[in-house]
This record gives sequence, C-alpha cells and structure tokens, in this order.
Amino acid sequence: MNILSLFVIIPLIMMAIIFCIDGEKKSMIRMVMSIGGFALLATSAYLTVEYLAAREAGDMAEFLFTDSILWYETFNIHYAVGVDGVSVAMLLLSSIVVITGVFVSYSIEEQTKEYFLWFLLLSIGVYGFFISLDLFTMFLFYEVALIPMYLLIGLWGSGKKEYSAMKLTLMLMGGSAFLMVGIFGIYYLSVPKGGSLTFNIQEIAANVTTLTEQGADNSWQYIFFPLTFVGFGVLGAMFPFHTWSPDGHASAPTAVSMLHAGVLMKLGGYGCFRVAMYLMPDAANDLAWIFIVLTGISVVYGAYSACVQTDLKYINAYSSVSHCGLVLFALLMMNKTAMTGAILQMVSHGLMTALFFALIGMIYGRTHTRDIREMGGLMKVMPVLCVCYVIAGLASLGLPGLSGFVAEMTIFVGAFEHEDMFHRVFVILGCTSIVITAVYILRVVGKILFGPIQDEHHAALTDAIWYEKIAIFTLIFAIAAIGMAPLWLSNMIAGGIENIVKLF
Repeated sequence: MNILSLFVIIPLIMMAIIFCIDGEKKSMIRMVMSIGGFALLATSAYLTVEYLAAREAGDMAEFLFTDSILWYETFNIHYAVGVDGVSVAMLLLSSIVVITGVFVSYSIEEQTKEYFLWFLLLSIGVYGFFISLDLFTMFLFYEVALIPMYLLIGLWGSGKKEYSAMKLTLMLMGGSAFLMVGIFGIYYLSVPKGGSLTFNIQEIAANVTTLTEQGADNSWQYIFFPLTFVGFGVLGAMFPFHTWSPDGHASAPTAVSMLHAGVLMKLGGYGCFRVAMYLMPDAANDLAWIFIVLTGISVVYGAYSACVQTDLKYINAYSSVSHCGLVLFALLMMNKTAMTGAILQMVSHGLMTALFFALIGMIYGRTHTRDIREMGGLMKVMPVLCVCYVIAGLASLGLPGLSGFVAEMTIFVGAFEHEDMFHRVFVILGCTSIVITAVYILRVVGKILFGPIQDEHHAALTDAIWYEKIAIFTLIFAIAAIGMAPLWLSNMIAGGIENIVKLF
C-alpha cells in the first residue's frame, strides 16, 4: 500500500469505527479520535523523514511516493498521488492542526458522534487534496473538504451560524464553479498534436511545455488562468472575495475554526500554486500584476480591519485575511525566495491561527464573551492561557525566534528582488502590515490580559485543563521549533518549488 493513501484510509477507518459506536459513549468516541489523530501525525512525521532521506540519497524526481490507479477510463481519470516538499509540509501542518483540534473538541457534548464524523470527512478532503496529482481527483477532494463546513457551522456554531454557514457555502461554491470551468479548460486545451487528454498534473505541465516549444497558440491560458486563480483565491480570502471568511470564523465552533483557518484556507494558496501558476505559466507571467494589486489590498485591508474590531474572533479572522493575502502576494512574485516564503507563511499562519482560535475558544468558554471591552485582568485568573495568547500574538507580529518572523522575512526579501517600481511599491505597502499587526495584537493583549478585572465574575474563572494544555503546547512547540530551526523546512520547500520557478 502506498503510504500516501494512509492519509485517506486512516480517517475512513476512524469514521467506520465511530459510526458503529453508540452515540452516548462519548469517551470511547474521543479515544478513537485521539488514537487516529496521533496515527495521522505519526504517518506525516514518518513521511517527512522518508522524504528527506530520499532527497539526501539523490532521488531528484519531481514527486516521490507516486502511485496511480485508473478509476474512470472514459475521461482518463486516475487516483494519482505523489508529494514534493510543498505537499509534505502541508500534510505535516494538517496533521498537527487535526490532532490539536481533536483535543479542543473534547468539550463538544451535543451530538458528539455526528460532529466527529463530519470533522473526519473534512479532514479526508484536506489530506486527499494535498496528495493528489490528478486534477479531477484533486477537485473531488476539494469539494469533500468544503461541504462539511456548512453543517459544522450551522449545527455546532454560535451567533449568526445559519447565515454564516450559508454565506460561506454559497461563496465557496461560486469559487468552485469558476474552478471547475478552469480545470476542464486546461483538460481540453493543453493537449499538443498527437497527445491524449489527461488530468495528470505532471503530464499537463509537460504538454504545456511542448505547446510552447511548438509555438502553439497559448491564448487559452489567458482565459482559464484568471478563472482558476480566482476559484482558488476565494478560499484563500483574496480581496474582494474575502467577506465569507470573518463571518464563517466567528460562528464556527473552536476546532472547526482551527481547521478552517489553519488548513482549509491553505487549499486556496496551494491550488493557486500547484494548478493555476504551474500549468499556465505564460498567463501567470503576464497577468500577475492584476492579482498582485488585489492581494496587496488584502494584506493591508485585512490588517486595518482587524484594528477596529472588538470581537476576538473577528480580529483573528481579519488577521487571517491579511496573512493569507501575503501568501498569494508572495507566490505572485514568482522567484524562489519569495515563493519559499509563501509556503513557509502557509505553515506558520496555519499553526498561529489554530493556536489563536483554540485560545479564543477556551477564553470564551469561561468568560462567555468575545468582546474585548468586557474583559480585563485575565492574566491574574488564567495565567497559562494568557501567556500562551501572548506567545501567539508575538508569533503573529513576527518576533524573531518564532515561525512568523522566518516566513515574513523570507517573503519580503524575495519580493524585493524585483527591481521595478511597481513591485517594490507593493512590497513596501505589504511591509506596513507588520506595523499594523503589532498595533492590534498589542492593543488586544493589553486590554484583555492586564489591568483591573472588568467583570467580578471573571475572578473565579479556572485555567486550562489537561487536554487543552496538550493542544496549545503542541502548537506552541511547533511554532517555536520552526522559528529556531527553519532551514530543514525551508530547504525541503525550496526543493519542491525549483521546477515551477524555472517556468517563469
């Protein structure tokens, strides 16, 4: 069995076991989720070690651990899997966020069985998307990842949960419509003379190169690149298609917010990188400036919007718009340093925002409010949670020694390699987001953690309990580990980017 298939098979086995368990036996359900989550984390760690060992041994194939099984001959659709350094990094991130999300979900008491079944289906979509090398199969997993969000928010969420769930679903399905048109456009128009129709990403990339060498008409790229980039960009919260994100985050249950912002939004950036830019490089070169403008707006607008929010979840949600905009912004710089920084930012932001949403959920569960105007002095009553919140804030604003600094510095150094005025003006504008981030992070930390206690009932609150500590300490360890020893990860990612950078 191919090791990559375990990322789909393990959650399927977990779903089958949980389906057979009586819904009242919540402790048994949580035990199955914990064991399965650790199995996925162990699998991703083993895959990372094996991948690095294979590269060290001299295996320079573009994708490793590949496998392909034909499952629909008429359209030449395969279950084709394989990974490069970027995919391995995303799988490792997903496994960390999934296991920490499981522990945070221990507090779910209502319809626990059904909640975890949908949680696992979402996880299957995410894992399957990152390992797929067949466009149709990738799109299938993409849809599998999106559909559970409606029920997870609509049934287990809070606030305007029905409105937020519907808004999120409609906007992401709209993006999927653009994406489907783009994928079929690539499928039918990327075939050179004498070639055959294929959904395989590697074969399509080779066909596109052949078409370029033959001097064939590449006008189709200029039609389907914008459709594909926007289709994935909607999930990446690209301006002006970002409005679903803050509402969705604010209404989602804690672990779903973690998985949503920490992993699901990364499908957008990964798709823009793996599909739109890799398979349509000519259009990417010529049309990048349009999306640089849009993503530059996302970076600054998201940071400014976070400054004026009073709800903790909305603050972090708009912060995610800014940070995910930075991912797409860096990818569009189309050089090795900036694109490496983009993937590092995906990993870093995934860990940071998962930590933020976990802590916000834990604080809300105790104070029953997310309004920063109603909180103060929490450091006195829940020091563990508050110290961890400070660490998350410092990582978000780019403190050296934590993952945020490594990612942002790599992005801005790489982006500034462009010597023209257009690129450098937008790089400087993007750099202002660092200052703005410091403003809203320090404002929130000072308001809710220090000073006098605003509500007398908050004086009797309890601190983090054991399963909450496992979740937040795991995320903090990962953030600090990347910040202090980033080279193994950045080198692994850079190796996966080299072949794509050559196309530009």
